[in-house]
Amino acid sequence: MPKKPGSPQQKPSTTLPGTVEKIIQPPDPRDPEKAQIDIQGAEDLYREIRIDNTLKDQDGEEVALKQGAQVEVTVKAHFETNKPDGSSKKKD
Repeated sequence: MPKKPGSPQQKPSTTLPGTVEKIIQPPDPRDPEKAQIDIQGAEDLYREIRIDNTLKDQDGEEVALKQGAQVEVTVKAHFETNKPDGSSKKKD
């Protein structure tokens, strides 16, 4: 589908709910603390991620997540890295 002039094309994405399981203090106080997030709907071995616990709010102010916070984890893909999902393949 051709891109319409003046309208940004949306990247393919998926969003999953998550919960901040714990906040991990760094061994070196100069490093940022980490937030460990449990992603609901992910496979058991891959459902936890850790990110720097340094976020910015809508005003650009630094904020941090708290244990138990409900979050959304979004994955966006660049168009040139996508491939068809196979649903339109011919069946033998």
